Amino acid sequence: MHDTPPPGASPSAQAPFREHRIAVIAAVARNGIIGANNGLPWRLAEDMRRFRALTMGHAVIMGRHTWESIGKALPGRQNIVVTRRIRRPTPDVEFAGSLDEALARARLPDPVFIIGGEALYREALPRADLLYLTEIDRDFAGDARFPDFDRARWRESSRDPRTALDEPDAFTYHFVVYERKDS
Repeated sequence: MHDTPPPGASPSAQAPFREHRIAVIAAVARNGIIGANNGLPWRLAEDMRRFRALTMGHAVIMGRHTWESIGKALPGRQNIVVTRRIRRPTPDVEFAGSLDEALARARLPDPVFIIGGEALYREALPRADLLYLTEIDRDFAGDARFPDFDRARWRESSRDPRTALDEPDAFTYHFVVYERKDS
């Protein structure tokens, strides 16, 4: 455990900084799309249940647009929003000016989950230890993309195939877990 926050972290961080295991969680279409018009371009009830089960009891870090699209704090989790806009913390949501500050604020058991959006994924991916991806076997239209990553640096530890029957056109998807090879 470190005694001081990392460079760039706010001195108001509530707990001494410690390194966390970082998990990125996202649903990604075959063409890399993760969002459309500040929402999801699909409705996968199983994916939402998986997201809830994996993140419950952990800190979740999200960008401002993701937080606004969700519209409320996620219950049972420490909600931390990374934004450059100054905001007052609420009982359910904390605000941080950077990913480092958000990580310094995380108090719940590891891993800390990065839940979006595009810019935060891009910043967190090089530091992530785990990827929990829902890989959707279909292209979707959208305006937010998951960053490219070097799959050679990751070991696939599980793959669970599924079929989306609750969509107008059925398609397959996979719950996939990747672990960084050098972590």
